[in-house]
Amino acid sequence: MGQGKSKDATDEAQRKQQEFVAEVNRVSLERQIQLQNQMRQRIMAMQVARARELFFWLGAFYGVATLGMLAGFRRTRKPGVLVPLLPLTFVVAYHGDMAYGNKLHRIRTEAENIMQFEEEILDLPCGLPTTSSLDLARMQEEEEKRFHPHTPPL
Repeated sequence: MGQGKSKDATDEAQRKQQEFVAEVNRVSLERQIQLQNQMRQRIMAMQVARARELFFWLGAFYGVATLGMLAGFRRTRKPGVLVPLLPLTFVVAYHGDMAYGNKLHRIRTEAENIMQFEEEILDLPCGLPTTSSLDLARMQEEEEKRFHPHTPPL
């Protein structure tokens, strides 16, 4: 009779332990997801800040270059002096759109469309790595080290 209660208590303790481990794993996974998302947000913020800083420099260069080209055109009356203004305008407009416009939103929308409708172009060559392929590569590397030990230069 005492064995039945002991077995029930052991089963109950084992069930509680499994629930605890499952909860710890769930919380750990949620924390990893949050960490990765916060790191992604910080990287994106740095990229946007970089784009804005670059836009300031490009805008200043564009302004000085435009004034120089206009002054050159006034002196020479040759329209060829103004030709570099066209590509510079596109470059500055592109960077301005990236820094202050909705270009990132359009890029994100296009990425979502690719993931939804063209996911075959996202596949890795030879598919996802498996644990067996990783173990095989690791064993081959160990064997290579064993047969060809690296000797440090003198």
